[in-house]
Amino acid sequence: MKKIRIDHGRIIDPANDIDSKGAVYIADGKIVSVIDEPSGFTPDIIIDASDKIVCPGFIDLSTRLRDMGHSRKATFKSEVLAAASAGVTTLCLQPDTAPVIDTPAVAELIRELAQKAGYPQIYAIGALTQKLDGTELSSMLSLNQAGCIAVGNANRPVKNLLILRRAMEYAASHDLLLMFRANDFDLGNNGCAHEGVFATRYGLPSIPEAAETIALAQCLELAELTGCRVHFGQLSCKRSVIKIHQAKKYGLMVSADVAIHQLHLTENDMRPFDSAYHVLPPLRTKADKQYLRQGLAEGTLNSICSDHQPHDLDAKLGAFPETEPGMSALETLLPLMLKLVAQHAITLAQGIACLSANPARVLRLNSGALTPGFSADACIFDPELNWQVNSENWKSQGGNTPFWGQTLKGRVTHTLQAGKIIHWLIERG
Repeated sequence: MKKIRIDHGRIIDPANDIDSKGAVYIADGKIVSVIDEPSGFTPDIIIDASDKIVCPGFIDLSTRLRDMGHSRKATFKSEVLAAASAGVTTLCLQPDTAPVIDTPAVAELIRELAQKAGYPQIYAIGALTQKLDGTELSSMLSLNQAGCIAVGNANRPVKNLLILRRAMEYAASHDLLLMFRANDFDLGNNGCAHEGVFATRYGLPSIPEAAETIALAQCLELAELTGCRVHFGQLSCKRSVIKIHQAKKYGLMVSADVAIHQLHLTENDMRPFDSAYHVLPPLRTKADKQYLRQGLAEGTLNSICSDHQPHDLDAKLGAFPETEPGMSALETLLPLMLKLVAQHAITLAQGIACLSANPARVLRLNSGALTPGFSADACIFDPELNWQVNSENWKSQGGNTPFWGQTLKGRVTHTLQAGKIIHWLIERG
């Protein structure tokens, strides 16, 4: 494997408290050194990172890559290109694939598809219950031994709290991470928008924030009872942030993330009948958005995810409640994080940590940092480069984003995964 030196960049590595100009040295797919030149190091490739930022590769805690029964929406091949162009070097795949990731054989299939796509760092989240039906526990230990990095039930309900308790006891007994999306399905009542002004004005079935906070509170109680490690994904409202803050204060082994679009969009941004804004959990109020930002800045929420869900055109056509929820969001992850920095919601180091070191800590991975000996996963981006979200620049097979046609600031120029350059932006002169 070739030796690489990344020169003249501003290196930001929150895990190692580095923010300095210098070089990164890579050999045999590993980080060899940062700043200090190793003795006798002769690079095969030199990357000039002048006026750019060099940081650890991003880790996305919640993605759907489709394929496996949904190739009309997207494929591993198309979506890993999107991930690479976004500086994302590790993807966590939700278990609601077709077939569901509820057996070691399906977990092996995921690994094979990742290898064929040339992007081996896709980690499957194993199904908490068989077929995600919420009634019978899966063989979680077998799934973990087959490579699943965590267990969860995606967006599907668990039938009752006793089943959830048994699942959490099983997970705790083997020190498995449970990734939990808090949503009481009965209270949600098949809604498609926040229970607020927008839903009322257009007569849409709505989802109260209590659907999230009640499910969150129940799971927190069971986390204390069972000792299970729980990561709460895609939180959307103020009261959820408060509950996570309290749980951490009392020593529960919990962490939480927020989807990047929840930090920018609210129900007030939604356009009537535009299904690009149909997401779950729904876009909520301005007060919720501000509290999510505050929770991120204060460390209550420790990670940002894309919650990437590409869809085909047909899935987003029709009446708003009849369309499928989700955004294609990998490629807007970096510029929207940089927009938070520009708006002084978080610092740049915090933003990078929320996309790298913090998710790595949640998953207990030796990555998310430019530490010597770690896998050489790195992202180089130009924070001042403007680009338009359009068909010429877009890699994902899913075009379902509310940012289509907008000009965003900040773009990845190089992505390295285990010392291999998997994305290199050719800048037009």
